[in-house]
Amino acid sequence: MKHAPIALAAAIALSLATGASAQDAAVPAPAPAPAPAPAPAPAPDATPDAAPDAAPSHAGERLQVTDPYVEIRTGAGRGYPVFYVAGRGEWIEITLRHTDWFRVRTAKGQVGWVQRKQLESTLTEEGGTKTFRDVLLEDYLGRRVELGAAFGRLHSEPMIKLWTAWRFSDTLSVEATYGQVQGVFSGTDLWHFDLHAEPWSDQRFSPFVGVGLGHFRNIPNRSLVDDTTTDARMADATLGARWHLGDRFVVRTDYTLYTVFLSDQKTTQYHAATLGLSFFF
Repeated sequence: MKHAPIALAAAIALSLATGASAQDAAVPAPAPAPAPAPAPAPAPDATPDAAPDAAPSHAGERLQVTDPYVEIRTGAGRGYPVFYVAGRGEWIEITLRHTDWFRVRTAKGQVGWVQRKQLESTLTEEGGTKTFRDVLLEDYLGRRVELGAAFGRLHSEPMIKLWTAWRFSDTLSVEATYGQVQGVFSGTDLWHFDLHAEPWSDQRFSPFVGVGLGHFRNIPNRSLVDDTTTDARMADATLGARWHLGDRFVVRTDYTLYTVFLSDQKTTQYHAATLGLSFFF
C-alpha cells in the first residue's frame, strides 16, 4: 500500500500532461498576415494641355502670324463676316487659293478665308517672309488646256488656223491644229499634230519650238487648166513665242515651215507666219 500514493501522483501528472498537449493541438496556428496591396498607379491626365501654337496636322503650307492679328472670314470676300481673329505667333495652314483670298485652317481647327494682303508679312516654317506670285501669273503657270485662233499668211496668201493644246508637263505639250487658206487660185486645208517644247515655261514671255506630222490638201479653182488636187502627207517645224496678256489670255506668234510629200521623190515646202490669241484653263 505504500506505493499507492506514488502511483496516484504519477497518474495525475500524466493526465495533466496529456490534456495540455491536446489543448495545444486544438488551437490553430495563427494565419500569416496578408501582403500589403500595391498602391494604385496614378491615372494619366486625360486632358493634357495642348500647346496653343501647335502646327496643324493637315497637309499644306504653314505660316506664322507676325502682325498683331489676322482676320478670318466665313467666305472669300470682304462682305463675309469675321468669325475668328488669329493673334501674333499663331500658326495657320493654307489649304486653298481663290484669286486673292486663301482658305486657312488654324491650330485650333477653325477654317475660314484670309485676304492675301494680310498674309504677306507672315513667316514660313523656315523663318522667311512668305511671298505670293500674282494670281494671274500663277494661273498661267499652272495651265493645262489651251484653245486659240490665229490669222496670218501661208505662202503669201491669207491663212486662219485654230488649235488646241494639252500641257502634260512643265515644258512639254501636244497640240492639234487645223488651218485653212483661201487663195486667188486655190484653197488649202491642212491639219497636223505637234509636240512642243517650252524651256522657259515659268516666264510670262516664253519661246517654244515644235515638230509634227499631218495632212495637206490643196484644191485648185475649176477655172484653171491644171486643176489637179494635191492630197498628201506633210511634216512641219515651228518656232514661236507666247506672252501672257492677262487674266486667262495669251498672245501667240509663230513661224512654221511645212514640207509636203507629193511623192516618194518629190516634196514642196510652204512657210507660214501667224499671230493669234488663245484662252487657257
